[in-house]
Amino acid sequence: MVSSGSESAPLVGVTTYLERAQQGVWDVRAAFLPEQYLTGVTAAGGIALLLPPQDPDSADAAIAGLDGLILSGGADVAPELYGAERHPTTDPARVDRDAWELALFRAAERRRIPVLAICRGLQLVNVARGGTLQQHLPESLGTERYRIGGGVFAENQVAVARDTALAAVLGEDSVSVRSYHHQGIDRLGEGLVAAAHSDDGLVQAFVDTEGGSHVVGIQWHPEEDAEDRRLFQDLVTQARAFARQKEGTS
Repeated sequence: MVSSGSESAPLVGVTTYLERAQQGVWDVRAAFLPEQYLTGVTAAGGIALLLPPQDPDSADAAIAGLDGLILSGGADVAPELYGAERHPTTDPARVDRDAWELALFRAAERRRIPVLAICRGLQLVNVARGGTLQQHLPESLGTERYRIGGGVFAENQVAVARDTALAAVLGEDSVSVRSYHHQGIDRLGEGLVAAAHSDDGLVQAFVDTEGGSHVVGIQWHPEEDAEDRRLFQDLVTQARAFARQKEGTS
């Protein structure tokens, strides 16, 4: 934990894309992450550290010094990881990212590091726990409401389950969220309990009840709402508590 002004700021790792990027004369693969994720962490009082895809065997060492973990959005999780045939609309596999983030999440579980899993992150955690995904919601639910395209985030209303950790954070029964996804949860993974749904029955959030650590997964993009930092503030609060616990046992 690093001191920031008069308060101690916990270190929060944020997973990144590894994609082709162009700048000036350069055209290379690069670690990439929308700034909104970083702002979400820093505005909540944390320090954000980027975790681009690399050797999964180094995940435990990479996460050892962290107090919290955010699994960010991005391309679809490979359906081969949950025993499904690939749908024509499913993104090309990002094998390196899938392997890296699965390893990070499992390392976080072992250390009981608080986790916030956003959009793709929620899907990845569900798969890590043995759950499955609906690969194309316009086909399975008959709606385009979650990805209207053109880089424009859709607005959707979700109902929050009472008496869950998510309800305690959000403090209300219904919230308006910003969505950009075409896949979603089918069967929930082991130890995960649905904490929010949309009116078509799609699981929009879950919490962990068995892993012994703070894990919140949300299908929407809280980083896109600068007026509502509750989920980032909760993660930073959990990360700060985790850091204090580490200090107390060292």
